Amino acid sequence: MLRLLASCLLLITFPGFSQELPESSADKHLGVASCSNSVCHGKVAQDETSNVWLNEYRVWLREDYHSRAYRTLLSDQSKAIARKMGLEAAHTAKVCLDCHADNVASEKRGRRFQITDGVGCEACHGGAERWIETHTEPNVSHADNLARGMYPTEDAAARAKLCLSCHLGTDKKFATHEIMGAGHPRLSFELETFTVNQPAHYSVDADYEKRKGAIRSVNMWLAGLALTGKQTAELLQTPLLNANGLMPELSFFDCHACHHPMSDIRWSPQQASRGLPPGSVRLNDASITVLIAVLQTLVPTQADSLRTTLRKLHLASLQGRSAIVNVAAEVVEQLNTLATTLAKRSYSADDQRKLRRALLQQSATGEFRDFTSAEQVFLAVETLSISLKDDKKFSSQLDSLFATVENEDKYVPKSFAAVANQFARKL
Repeated sequence: MLRLLASCLLLITFPGFSQELPESSADKHLGVASCSNSVCHGKVAQDETSNVWLNEYRVWLREDYHSRAYRTLLSDQSKAIARKMGLEAAHTAKVCLDCHADNVASEKRGRRFQITDGVGCEACHGGAERWIETHTEPNVSHADNLARGMYPTEDAAARAKLCLSCHLGTDKKFATHEIMGAGHPRLSFELETFTVNQPAHYSVDADYEKRKGAIRSVNMWLAGLALTGKQTAELLQTPLLNANGLMPELSFFDCHACHHPMSDIRWSPQQASRGLPPGSVRLNDASITVLIAVLQTLVPTQADSLRTTLRKLHLASLQGRSAIVNVAAEVVEQLNTLATTLAKRSYSADDQRKLRRALLQQSATGEFRDFTSAEQVFLAVETLSISLKDDKKFSSQLDSLFATVENEDKYVPKSFAAVANQFARKL
């Protein structure tokens, strides 16, 4: 089985990641008001007679932080960031609106479109110009809607690309070190956790699976790890890396390699970055290092191959742009094939228990010392525990592990390792 899986890794790609984003499509965005009336998606409560809820707008408006994204730009914190960056105002600046609103070009805005709606329906589901009138007709399939411009959020690769376009960035919109230095919070992302934590506005029932299919939580988590690493490696090949001249774009690196007291000596060689000398600013490789740990359990040869390439990338960061670009392309190639296989593979309960145990055991040895990797490990262990339906049984251990990564300013690597070791002993 492992030999078959390893061969599949060389053959399969993930075409969904090439999907055109809603912001780039030529279709007009008609605005949230086009979806919100009571005969469409604006009902007060779920409609039990329909195969969709029909109160999706209400859920978005009342519970979803995306509906408040524009309003965040009016806060004192956002005003301070804009002032420090020399912007007239956060709520009018493209660099802010590109992620805090559905900031499509003016010619692609319908009559009822309002930028103040924030990240609305069409920011995720695609401009509705061609499908709004037909998507409710009884003989129209989901495939028909996709052909008319609806975005396939049910596809792991397409969903990852959509979420990552803001929660990591693209070559056209990116939260730089300058923005963070002005006061923007550090970006953190994990596809399955972010999916689960969003207030649901659909049910993955038999009808949903028939129309759209369904990806299980473990598969979504693993595809997300691979695709996050892939997009990061792609961005390393863009001019963003050296947009500041002599100083590289520091948001590609591990924030906590620098942002901790000088007396708190944390440097220690780790497998993926062995060869980097003390004082090196390490690239943020959290999603890839966790993925390597997964592969070490599932397909050790592939773990070794990816670890070798990641080491090359870290060493390339000491050499210059051309070295980074060349090795980043190798990372992209490996992760592109891995993502499809991991998303489609079936994971038994025994597989999931082995993965959880391996992540905790490696954490206990100090392998995930940096905060971003430890954060990703916690999210992975929580996802696996929920999938295994024993999260309540281990609620005390999960709470203790979360407490070690709850505050990045108070993170202590030894504490994380100790709690991970205690958790592993309980399994």
